[in-house]
This record gives sequence, C-alpha cells and structure tokens, in this order.
Amino acid sequence: MVLPAPAGSRPRPDANPAWHHWLLAVAAALLLWLAPVPAALAVSAGDLPELPTGEHVLDTASVLSRAARSELEIRLAAFEEAHIDARLVTLNRLDYGLSLPQVGRELIDRWKQAASPDPLLLLLIDSQTNTAAVVVDPALNGQLPRDLLTSTARSTMAAPLRDGARYRQASIEALDRLALVLQGGEDPGDAAEAEVVSLPSNVPSREETASSNAFTWVIVLLVVGTLVPMLTWWVFSR
Repeated sequence: MVLPAPAGSRPRPDANPAWHHWLLAVAAALLLWLAPVPAALAVSAGDLPELPTGEHVLDTASVLSRAARSELEIRLAAFEEAHIDARLVTLNRLDYGLSLPQVGRELIDRWKQAASPDPLLLLLIDSQTNTAAVVVDPALNGQLPRDLLTSTARSTMAAPLRDGARYRQASIEALDRLALVLQGGEDPGDAAEAEVVSLPSNVPSREETASSNAFTWVIVLLVVGTLVPMLTWWVFSR
C-alpha cells in the first residue's frame, strides 16, 4: 500500500526529469546556433608557412593528385634556368576581404627575404571560387608585364578552371605561356573561346517558318474538309 506524502513535504528534485532534459536540450541547441563559425575555415597569408618550403607546389586545398604535383614540380623547377623562383599555391577559402593578388603580394614580401636570390613568381588558385592570380616580384615587371599576368590569370587559367575545375591544366597552360614570353617568344594572347557548333536539326527555324506557305495549305485543307462532306450530304439527300 502506497502511503501519502506527509503534509508540508517538498517534492524530490528528480520528480520530473523530463522537464530538465528538455531545458538542457534547448540550451544546447541555442549554444550551437549562436556559436560562431570557426575562423580556421578561412585562409590568409598568415596561415601559410613563414618560409618557403622545399617543394614548388603548396597544395593547401588538396586539389592536385600526386601525379599532377610531380609534373608541376618539374615545370616550376625549370624556371630556375631563367633565374626565377616559380611556385604554385592553392587555397580552399580566403579570409573575408582578402583577394588572391593581395595574398600573393604578402607572400612575396615575406618569402623573398628567405628564399633564393632569384625573384619569385607565384601562381595562386582559389578552389572555392575557381579563380586564379599571377603575382611576381617587382624585379620581374620588365620581363612579365602586369597586363600579361592579368590576362594569364583571367583568361589562360580561368578557362580550364570554369570548365570542370581542371587545376592541373590551368597551371600548365599558364606556365607554358609565361615560359614562352620569358624565352623571347611572342605572347599567344588570351585563350580562345570554344566555338559553339550547332548540330543539324530537322526542326525549322523561325525564319523558315515565317517564309513558308504551310499556313495557307492548312487553311485550304480545313476548308476542303468542311465543304466536301456538306456537298456530299446535300447531293445524296435530294
């Protein structure tokens, strides 16, 4: 037999645990919702190595395969013959307010003090927006004008990046163009836009439809299809 609780006694604290669990769940959800996004997701020049690494490819975005990195290492190292320290840097997300050229200039200012005496040439790729930038040490402005660098990033590299995020192809085409200019060759210019070829179609165009007399034949057939039955009925009903 259950005895009634003594008069004036207080309920136990765990008499209604469901209410406490619900309050804790709401508080935890509010904390998660109000918590800021971790700043580690964004990348700035300060998050990159203070000193240039032994490798010419710094793939922080992890968008290049091992074979692609090896191939690009060879192509970047070939610039040493022209006394240029060429490097490729990939980023997965830029800090708010930063641009790729700004990050490149900050890296050059930092690395040129500890790198080889050769001036730096940086190719930068943002994998989040599939954009690129080419930044060089001021000592290379005479050999690689700013217009060439801008065109290489916005045209030569941009086309493969837009077309399926082909990071390896974008880097190779940019390096080939810059190497050609450094060797005294003529700049090939902006990448040619792919020409869209229309496949033959049996569907007539608007101009062909407007110039045809199909509408007239439709009207004639409708008139004939209406008058012939009426005339037939009239003849045989007499």
